[in-house]
Amino acid sequence: MIAATEVDESSLRYRGWRVVLACFLMAFFMFGFGLYGQGVYLAELQRAHGWPGSLVSSASTFSFLLSAVLVIFTDDLLVRIGLRALILCGLAALGASTALLGLMQLPWQLYLAYALMSVGWTGMGSVVIATVLNAWFERRRGLALSLAFNGATCGGIILVPVLLALSTSIGFRSAMLAATIVMVALVLPVVVVFTGWPAAASLHAAGPVSSGGNAARHSRRALLAVASFWTMVLPIAIALLAQMGFIIHQVTFLEPLIGRASAGLAITIMAAMAVIGRLTLGLFVDRLDPRLACAASMMSQAAALLVLLHSQSPIVLLLCCAVYGFSIGNMITFPPLIIQREIGSAAFAAAMGLGTSISGIVSAFGPGIVGLVRSASGDYTMAFAMCVALDVIAAGIVLWRPGKRAEVAAS
Repeated sequence: MIAATEVDESSLRYRGWRVVLACFLMAFFMFGFGLYGQGVYLAELQRAHGWPGSLVSSASTFSFLLSAVLVIFTDDLLVRIGLRALILCGLAALGASTALLGLMQLPWQLYLAYALMSVGWTGMGSVVIATVLNAWFERRRGLALSLAFNGATCGGIILVPVLLALSTSIGFRSAMLAATIVMVALVLPVVVVFTGWPAAASLHAAGPVSSGGNAARHSRRALLAVASFWTMVLPIAIALLAQMGFIIHQVTFLEPLIGRASAGLAITIMAAMAVIGRLTLGLFVDRLDPRLACAASMMSQAAALLVLLHSQSPIVLLLCCAVYGFSIGNMITFPPLIIQREIGSAAFAAAMGLGTSISGIVSAFGPGIVGLVRSASGDYTMAFAMCVALDVIAAGIVLWRPGKRAEVAAS
């Protein structure tokens, strides 16, 4: 019995939906600033300071890798300082990072800003969002996750153009400071008022949080021996590697075929379809087998890439990007659903942290690998064919069910 079963999760009066709003705003700013906004920083910092692109890019890589390490310890931080304090620390770190990006003058400050951004990911990223929503929802968990994680895509669609427009009109420094103030003004009160564990805090995903720190660490070690954990983490990591590789190289591939304007339109369509895909999945995923749905998403991306490689029609290419985008956001929605069903509540935060770390490290190499294959072969045919093969392999692995549900003890 969990807290969520004692109330009507479909009712708008259920407090869990206000928690979803808080998580949506967290994802909006965290992914908007921490992921999609990095392209803006690359251009603006080079323009403002004359720094080489390699310096800013290496700081981005440093940030992603540091985030992948720090997120492993999310469950320990939930135990030691609590949910609301962790989110507020993440908000403070992200705010300091974005403000410093606007104010910095020296290269070492760039690495400090990106290190603070990594701390922000730990307090406001997908692991915390999935863990708190797992505590509030059972029957509507998939819909809640889909709605909250749509904030990530909306951050890319809305925040990045706003930053670019503000940078043009009032300058990059003022744009970053203004956006930081807006973020704090919106997120701080919502987090303080709405976030927290359900009343029965010892139940559901809040279970390990109410135990001791040693229990949480024991859960994380025990996960490495659970086959169902690996058949979830490995395919997600492989699929995200292919996904990151395609997304970063998408414009370079499409521009010679359909022009810069249409290539930009392709990105907009893909991002919009990611929102639609999350919403559509959220309506049905609680009645679906998450492994089957995950494999279907991976195969749809493989099919879209395969058609993309064999067509030069602008309409077909845009349709392929739309189909590909439909499943982009769902790759971070499936893991918490599989973890809850097959690993259990006691080790949920530990499994999310460790799984997100592994997939984050692996996927970080996606753009580089695609770029190397493209350079070696002379075009993107072999590179994207590799991405197709990776998606097919990932779909096969995620369909493997090692055995019955494996509860990982937290004590």
